[in-house]
Amino acid sequence: MEPIDIGIAVTGGMFLLVVLGMRVAFAAGMAGLTGLVWIFWAKFGYEPDKFIKALTVSVKIAGQVPHSKISHQALSLIPTFILIGYLAYYAGLTKALFEAAKRWVGWLPGGMAVATIFATAGFAAVSGASVATAAVFARIAIPEMLQVGYDKRFAAGVVAAGGTLASMIPPSAILVIYAIIVEQDVGKLLLAGFIPGAVSALTYGVLIVILALLIPNFGPPVRGFTWGERFKSLPAAAPIAFVVLIIILFIYNPFGGDAWGTPTEGGALGAFVIFLMAIFKGMRWGQLRDSLLESAKLAVMIFTIIWGVLIYVRFLGFAHLPDAFAQWIAGLDQSPMLTLIYILLAYAVLGMFMDAIGMLLLTLPVVYPAVMALNGGDMVSAADSAFGMSGPMCAIWFGILVVKMAEFCLITPPIGLNCFVVAGVRDDLSVQDVFIGVTPFFIADAVAIATFLSFPSIVLWLPGLAS
Repeated sequence: MEPIDIGIAVTGGMFLLVVLGMRVAFAAGMAGLTGLVWIFWAKFGYEPDKFIKALTVSVKIAGQVPHSKISHQALSLIPTFILIGYLAYYAGLTKALFEAAKRWVGWLPGGMAVATIFATAGFAAVSGASVATAAVFARIAIPEMLQVGYDKRFAAGVVAAGGTLASMIPPSAILVIYAIIVEQDVGKLLLAGFIPGAVSALTYGVLIVILALLIPNFGPPVRGFTWGERFKSLPAAAPIAFVVLIIILFIYNPFGGDAWGTPTEGGALGAFVIFLMAIFKGMRWGQLRDSLLESAKLAVMIFTIIWGVLIYVRFLGFAHLPDAFAQWIAGLDQSPMLTLIYILLAYAVLGMFMDAIGMLLLTLPVVYPAVMALNGGDMVSAADSAFGMSGPMCAIWFGILVVKMAEFCLITPPIGLNCFVVAGVRDDLSVQDVFIGVTPFFIADAVAIATFLSFPSIVLWLPGLAS
């Protein structure tokens, strides 16, 4: 068999293992090692006495490649971003943020739900993990929404959907992973996530207001707060803005000149600032221990997936599958934009059966070169490109689109992880209840994705300033 045939066969076997329930990290690692052995043994003519040699070479490759990538400095952003989120919870910033949002936008139709969306967006700005965001606000926001008369399923759906915003709004672990896999600038990708994240939150808010206006008793507004009470709620939530400012200044200096440091240093400083705030708020040793343990568990899970997938990615390089797929995609006799839409729709379907991080890690090594080929190549100029943007800008634009699809997959059945998290936190909710409640937000996500496709400048304006 030719290497590309081996690549197709092994990839098919890997996806079968995932569908059957094997963890992505182990399915990818096993497939990658098996594929490497198969390719090298084929080069040796399938001679029985050469099998051990093929196995030895493959094991060496499988052992070296993940270490070289995992030791990448940019990946240290992931545990610091996750830690910021857990420490912010124990510092009481989440409750303060929700209270401020409730006082400022609660008067709107569906005001408590809108406040939840804006509060999750604010918390997403200091948390790199959507799962942590969903878990935190399931404890804080759902009881208050139920108290004013919301349907419990919709209240759960609001929290699950709001939690997805942490995938887009920096600091975002998924954006960092994307940058590492496709070898793009982490800072520019994080900058690119701010405006699309805000647009996504606004789209969710508008959807809730429309539903509240159309459906009687859907979501009563919360009134009675004076302007003095509104302004009084801001200082307690101000540390969120301070940490966001730190991260921005360490990615891009809006005052001119060089950035103050690297994104990694910004993440570490942000975690330290939140830690000091948590200590000031009276965080105990047990709470600190829990935040460190939860951060470590989530970071180890992400790194394990990356480690397994990188073995598979190395195998794909030997199989020449990404190049072949890119050539096939670029040679299709149809509009490049239509092809891109088909790719995004494929992500929507694939996300029903895989977790977001695993899905991106498994597909990007093949799909990313194809999208870049559609646009005209990695170094194409904006004038000569298919999508009207240079190669580096196309990489950023596609990154936001694919991460938005990953957000979508966090709430789609049957694997929508955020829905399972919300149901796990609330004993009075089943997973089916959460999936029903989150359904209207599919419309908002479709509108947001269509907006980013139609108006790439929404995504590219901020990273363009940093160029």
